[in-house]
Amino acid sequence: MKQAVMVEPGKVEFRQVEKPTIHDDEVLMQTKRIGVCGSDIHVYHGKHPYTRYPVVQGHEVAGVVTQVGKDVEGIAVGDKVTFTPQVVCGQCYPCRNGMHNVCEKLKVMGFQTGGAAQEYFVLPRWNVFKLPNDMSLDHAAMIEPVSVAVHAVGRGGDVTGKKVLVLGAGTIGNLVAQVSKAFGAEAVMITDVSDYKLRKATACGIDFVINTAHEDLNAALLRDLRPNRADLILECVGVQATATQAVECARKGTTVVIVGVYGEKPVVNLGYVQDRELSLIGTAMYQKRDFEGAIELVTSGKMHLDELVTHRFAFEDYLQAYHTIERSNGEYMKVMIEVG
Repeated sequence: MKQAVMVEPGKVEFRQVEKPTIHDDEVLMQTKRIGVCGSDIHVYHGKHPYTRYPVVQGHEVAGVVTQVGKDVEGIAVGDKVTFTPQVVCGQCYPCRNGMHNVCEKLKVMGFQTGGAAQEYFVLPRWNVFKLPNDMSLDHAAMIEPVSVAVHAVGRGGDVTGKKVLVLGAGTIGNLVAQVSKAFGAEAVMITDVSDYKLRKATACGIDFVINTAHEDLNAALLRDLRPNRADLILECVGVQATATQAVECARKGTTVVIVGVYGEKPVVNLGYVQDRELSLIGTAMYQKRDFEGAIELVTSGKMHLDELVTHRFAFEDYLQAYHTIERSNGEYMKVMIEVG
């Protein structure tokens, strides 16, 4: 079978390897769709701190089951599936207490261990989620990033009837804003410095879009979300500027959830956190219930996902996908690799 290997930053090679075999508790999936995410792009540029080369990418994936082990239940040949790309120890404190997303020995497929950028991929039954047969492959491949958003919003508590501010309108920020609305937020505001991404947010039904390069955020909050401003703020960029905004534009008693992944350590005004009694919360990946919640949201039609798929490439053009992203000047959202 054909396998795409990133042998070094910026270089993808295709190799012919043996089709994998499965154990009794495993599932063989034929890979159909792979979404490219921001972490994949960091790997492409050699800037992902926890990835070594060569590496087979592919963690936002949809596929079809072609074989199941004799001990596998609830999954059958022909089922459309996705998977959680987490490899966990099952023994550490987080794993024993339902927090496998922060396992002490966590490995993520496509980064610290092999991913699904190949024609067939073996998965433990534990990782596999069956999907409705009528779910599109694009939507199926986006269950993983939707799960990130479901977990992040959940970390902020019940958003029903609340006002939510999302900093960053990239794919994850957009999905966080959408999930907030789907979970019953009264109003959702999203910010960015890209008009392109903000237009995408508008197309996905977000209530207020603010370009902070041209408009004062505090003024916009007072105008659109009124004097109480945001009950919940989710930072989805991972840079100093938005870390500062998240804390400094928070009213007293606001919850701030840090979704963005930081390449450099930010400086945060803990004086504001203390004096305003802010709740500063982290979020990392997702748990199984978040995948289940994401599948339910997508199946119910509450998510705008077609608007986010902006580019498609054949499997053989994997590297071209990265070149296009480099040349896009930031005007892309979700790039899909069509494997079969």
